[in-house]
Amino acid sequence: MYPQKNLVLEAKSNLLQNYKRLPVEFTDGDGVYLYDNEGGEYLDFLCGIAVTGFGHSNSIIKRAVEEQLNSVWHVSNLFESSEQEILAKKLAHKSGLEKVFFCNSGTEANEAAIKFARKYGGEKTSIITAIGGFHGRTMGSLSASAQVKLWEGFHPLTPGFKYVPFNDAEAIRNSLTKDVIAIMLEPIQGEAGIILPSPGYLKEVEEICDEFGLLLILDEVQTGIGRTGKFFAHQWYNVHPDIITAAKGIANGLPLGATILSGKIAECIKPGDHGSTFGGNPLSVAAANSVLNLLSAETMAEISHIGNLFLNELIKINSPLIKNVRGLGLMIGIEFSEMAPASQIVELLLQKKVVACVAGRNTLRLLPPFIITKKHIIQFIESFTSILKAFHLDK
Repeated sequence: MYPQKNLVLEAKSNLLQNYKRLPVEFTDGDGVYLYDNEGGEYLDFLCGIAVTGFGHSNSIIKRAVEEQLNSVWHVSNLFESSEQEILAKKLAHKSGLEKVFFCNSGTEANEAAIKFARKYGGEKTSIITAIGGFHGRTMGSLSASAQVKLWEGFHPLTPGFKYVPFNDAEAIRNSLTKDVIAIMLEPIQGEAGIILPSPGYLKEVEEICDEFGLLLILDEVQTGIGRTGKFFAHQWYNVHPDIITAAKGIANGLPLGATILSGKIAECIKPGDHGSTFGGNPLSVAAANSVLNLLSAETMAEISHIGNLFLNELIKINSPLIKNVRGLGLMIGIEFSEMAPASQIVELLLQKKVVACVAGRNTLRLLPPFIITKKHIIQFIESFTSILKAFHLDK
């Protein structure tokens, strides 16, 4: 069924057991495919959880990183960086905001967003977030993530957060008090199971922010950098946030996060207020500059087109195991009925050499690379439908 485990993966591993790892080790990758340590070829419809948007071993990104690798790897943020300046200018242009802070991950980007909002707010420090939202696992971002299961064993949480249902603007209004400074949301809730906003929801949240002088923070860690067919997912909904956080796909697999903020907030941040030793690492920035060069308007239009094609093919599948199919661009969720545990479907797909993962309570999360074609969609559909048929017959 699965390839033989490498010795380093055996039960006596010194690795902390904080991940439930599937028994496959990938040792190579090319384009949309991953290869295990026995040479088996797998269709990668996960992208390292929305990270390798341009696939594995992309020649343009690889060349940029190799060139940087041959010059300097690290110098710290105590010195000027022209490549960071170039990347920041691109992100400012794409977002319509003015300033950028570089870090290493999505959770760090969200920690920075929380700090910057509170510094701007002065005595106003509370932030409203949505139930089901996921903003990271460090203490501030964990406390912002309104999922009780993530909090177990980690109390006391960081204070200053209020939680309301997603897609309920009225609940936000009812939670407003004098100490609230910001509303922090994912435009599409990823970890919760690819939950899309209802029509007009994000626009109404923006109007609440404008009415009460609040900051709108949008966590685009999973949804951003072209994943939905726009550079940022909120651009589908015509809203204008004050802070945007990004990571995952920004450097196609190298660690990089970014907090993008308006000039009025940036004016409050002084040297020493925040920092990151490795943030904006030269190798990651070189990769990110290549990613943004590749992410043209034509590329995003193709992401939207191929995403719609994929979504429509999935909707056509007639199976009592499927409860709902939803998504935007190449961010797709298939919610199953109680008869079919999504975790089991993931394992069965892996046996058929297809990589995916679970999100939410019982949803298969699909995050394919931007470079997929109809051929890859057909390959997935054939494997997936054969699993559904066999699974249904077994039941």
